[in-house]
Amino acid sequence: MGWFGRRSKTPPVPAQWYITRRCLELILASSQSSFPKEFGALLRVDEEEKTTITEVVLLPGTISGNSHAIFKLYMLPIDYSVVGTVHSHPSSIARPSEADLDLFGHFGRVHLIVGVSPWGQSSWRAYDHEGRPLDVKII
Repeated sequence: MGWFGRRSKTPPVPAQWYITRRCLELILASSQSSFPKEFGALLRVDEEEKTTITEVVLLPGTISGNSHAIFKLYMLPIDYSVVGTVHSHPSSIARPSEADLDLFGHFGRVHLIVGVSPWGQSSWRAYDHEGRPLDVKII
């Protein structure tokens, strides 16, 4: 597109995302440990397998409350392997709120939301930058 044409803020979403079992277990344990407050962090992918989420990045200054997790994204170092966010909802609803959709649209390509119950591998959902459900496979 030309010099002044509209450019997409977010790169295209890969056809398939993956998450390591170890990383997912850390996310679920952190969500449970933070209850009744929200847990919030960023997601990092493997440098070689750029579609495999392998790490959780705790951002300094993140504020967690009963109905919110506020990320201070200006604290994020330059790191192109950070691809999205993860946070928990202190309810069993793992659907994005309006505030979540706003964050998704401004930062990242893949976002995970963990519902409270039953703290298992089926208590989370993944979404793209527009809030559409994604299929993330556990490896």
